[in-house]
Amino acid sequence: MKKFSVLFFFVLGLVCVSNPVLAKTIKIGLICPLTGSWASEGQDMEKIVKLLAEQINTKGGLLGKKVEVIVEDDGGDPRTAALAAQRLSSQDIVGVIGTYGSSVTEATQNIFNESKIIQIANGSTAIRLTEKGLKYFFRTCPRDDEQGKVAAEYIMKSGFKRVAILHDNTTYARGLAEETKSLLQKKGLNIVFFDALTPGESDYSPILTNLKAKNPDVVFFTGYYPEAGLLLRQKMEMGWNVQFIGGDATNNPDLVKIAGKDAAKGFLFLSPPVPQDLDTKEAKDFLAAYKRKYNSLPGSVWAVLSGDGFLALTTAIKATKSTDPDVLANYLHNKLNLSGLTGQIAFDSKGDRVGALYRIYRVDAKGNFILQ
Repeated sequence: MKKFSVLFFFVLGLVCVSNPVLAKTIKIGLICPLTGSWASEGQDMEKIVKLLAEQINTKGGLLGKKVEVIVEDDGGDPRTAALAAQRLSSQDIVGVIGTYGSSVTEATQNIFNESKIIQIANGSTAIRLTEKGLKYFFRTCPRDDEQGKVAAEYIMKSGFKRVAILHDNTTYARGLAEETKSLLQKKGLNIVFFDALTPGESDYSPILTNLKAKNPDVVFFTGYYPEAGLLLRQKMEMGWNVQFIGGDATNNPDLVKIAGKDAAKGFLFLSPPVPQDLDTKEAKDFLAAYKRKYNSLPGSVWAVLSGDGFLALTTAIKATKSTDPDVLANYLHNKLNLSGLTGQIAFDSKGDRVGALYRIYRVDAKGNFILQ
């Protein structure tokens, strides 16, 4: 009888731990790059999600329970991210927010989907991520095909005729490069250069020399801000004044730190609105609270979009009074209409965010990002 009692309470304890309904807290995962070249993005993501959780908990939590944020570092690396996703999947989370890079997110998608865990990515814009029919995957950022249209329209409107396109072979950057190339070629523009650099290198003068030899009117770089910063600095050092335009992954203040203000001046990039241009009441109130707590503002909109993902998930939990993944997925696909930090948030049948977000920004002489 004693053995039976011990076994009974042991099994009961396992059930309580593994069932979100019976758990003492509602656990929400956050997967983000706390280390590596994108660490500034991940660190802001962690600050934002934890602050939002704190705000919810001061109002009584969700379903009568405190919200607990479980954080895993993906290092901006697909293999590290897959391991991080596996760890999160074993910790009884209701859903997960993140992550930043498309190739990194792609390494986690099937792990979360097979575990029936809601995932809401914030900086992963590659088209194919939502073309797989994954029921539990969503994203608060727009897709590359929308960005590609904006890029192509701006390049054509600006009168550029000879276009160079440079990417870095990541899922996101290559997809955006190919989408833009296709749109420009259909309009008859001359693509004089289409190639990739290797991320993480310290000297891009050889590829800049090859680019210059093609005599482009404009260079569209679809990679990330660390490489963009180096390209701008080294372009200036070689005395080449061609216009560079970046994709949305160059939207980070560290770009100016890497390039220097003189080299960054005049750089254009496409992006959803940067934090200081967010004009919703929700954004202004939250950013004021963020500044009070951290004495700074988020560096880019991508981290703020992780906050939108957290708000979408917690809104679904509150509205449905459930942590069941099928109930939550149905609500997010069909019923969510949230006034979030970056505007209205709703998802279509694929998990893509509904609505256009992209703007054009220019870096001024002081290193500020100015909406055009």
